[in-house]
Amino acid sequence: MDRMIYTALTGMDAAMNRQKAVANNLANASTPGFRGEVFAVTPATLKNPSLEARALARGLVRGADMATSRVTQTGQPLDLAVQGTALIAFQSPEGGAQGAEIYSRRGDLRVAASGVLENGEGLPVLGISGGPITVPQGFAISVAEDGTVLASDPAAPNVAAQVIDQIKLVSPEGSRLLKGIDSFLKVMGADGEGGVLPPDPTARVTSGALEDSNVETAETLVDMIDAQRAFEQRAKIIRTARDLDEAGSRLMSLR
Repeated sequence: MDRMIYTALTGMDAAMNRQKAVANNLANASTPGFRGEVFAVTPATLKNPSLEARALARGLVRGADMATSRVTQTGQPLDLAVQGTALIAFQSPEGGAQGAEIYSRRGDLRVAASGVLENGEGLPVLGISGGPITVPQGFAISVAEDGTVLASDPAAPNVAAQVIDQIKLVSPEGSRLLKGIDSFLKVMGADGEGGVLPPDPTARVTSGALEDSNVETAETLVDMIDAQRAFEQRAKIIRTARDLDEAGSRLMSLR
């Protein structure tokens, strides 16, 4: 009885976590460059030298669906659609030397009031020279196919555009990407801390366009219903265990 209750309870917890992941996917169905979260449940068995104590379920976001999605033309010069499998490197909100980089294909870039180039989530874009890219105020900004950021002074139309930096485009090939409920893509280093992906000199971007989210709304709604039913089924198991326990107690009282 004890084993059944704890197995059902951990199944309910996994179902709740799955609902969170599915809800996050659904909420980002229209977010540019969003990659759907991949959820998985794995068994976790507690053992001692003589027996298996109980089998539990652990459900977590294990990664991201990296399938590409369609590209929509926007005509905005700072909107970027990354070609191939490359990712854009951004500065993590946590900052710091370790795990300072996170990755995304969200390329709706803009210039903040501070002059820092950032995307729609407010994440600073990293350059290959190191650190966030900062552009001069009042200049017209454009991005070349290889990610080079150019700034031209509207007051001096005859002066060639100045190279500010180059957006750090990285290759995820051969690396295990991690993704949590915060939606950020990260890579684990050999020491177990936040790792850094290598730059991809062959990566290219298309300016004036954005890649759509790869979340399929109809399929995600079905997943939401399935996760809710899974939670209800496990709750029913606990109620059944309670009824069996009460019935056993009544039988014992008849003796």
